[in-house]
Amino acid sequence: MSINFPLILVLATAASGLIWLIEVVLLRPRREAAAGPEGAGKEPVIVEYAISFFPVLLIVLVLRSFLAEPFQIPSGSMIPTLEVGDFIVVNKFAYGIRLPVVGTKVIDVAEPANGDVMVFIPPHKDEYFIKRVIGIPGDRVRYEDKRLYINGVEQEQRFVARIPPDRPRYLWMEETVGANTHMIRHRVSDPAAPREWMVPAGSYLVMGDNRDESSDSRYWGFAQDENIVGKAFAIWMHKEPGLNLPSFSRNGWIR
Repeated sequence: MSINFPLILVLATAASGLIWLIEVVLLRPRREAAAGPEGAGKEPVIVEYAISFFPVLLIVLVLRSFLAEPFQIPSGSMIPTLEVGDFIVVNKFAYGIRLPVVGTKVIDVAEPANGDVMVFIPPHKDEYFIKRVIGIPGDRVRYEDKRLYINGVEQEQRFVARIPPDRPRYLWMEETVGANTHMIRHRVSDPAAPREWMVPAGSYLVMGDNRDESSDSRYWGFAQDENIVGKAFAIWMHKEPGLNLPSFSRNGWIR
C-alpha cells in the first residue's frame, strides 16, 4: 500500500493548528501571568515549529485538495499521450469539490466525459491510476477488433504510423472519443475476442491509450465516482528514469 499523503497532510495541518491555538488561548496567557511585567518568555520549540509550519501546511492543503495537484507517470499504459517520466497537473475541482482523505463530494461542478484523461483510485489497488474515460454511466461500450463502439456508434480511428516502419510492432492511430481526438497505440498482432460492457450508475469504463499494454477496466472493472481524484490537463515537466536532468520539451496540454 502506498503512503497516504493526503491523510498525513491533513493530520499535520490539524496538529500544528491545534498547537498554535492552545498556545494563544492557554499557554501564552499563563506564561504572561507567571512572568509578570517581564513578559511571557520564550515559546517552547514545538510551539515555534507549529506556528512556522501551520500557514504553509494550510496553503498546501487547500491547493492540493481543491485546486491542482502534480503527479508523475510511473508506467507506459498511456503511451503515446503520456510517457513514463512525465510530470502532469491534475485539476482537482473539474469534477466537483471533494473533502480531502474521505473523498466525499460537497459541491457538484461537472461529470467526467468520454475522452477525458482522469486520475482515480481503482477498486483493486490503493494507488493512483490514470486512464482515459471510454464509457460514462448508461453507456453500452463494445471493444472489437481494436475498435471502440459506444452506444452502437463506432468511434473514428485514423492511421498515423507503423512503429518501427520496416518491421512494425505497433500501430499509432488517431482516435476520436466523444469530443476528444487523441493518439492511441496498439500492437500489430494480439487479436482479442469482442467484449461488451454496460456502465452502471456512479461508474466509469476507463482504458489506457496504450491499448494492448494497459491494466484497465477490461481486467479489474469500473472506476467508481467516489474514488475520482481529478482531470489531468497538462504536462509540465519530463524526467527520464535514473540520473537524468529534467526536460521541458514535452510541456503542453493533454488531449
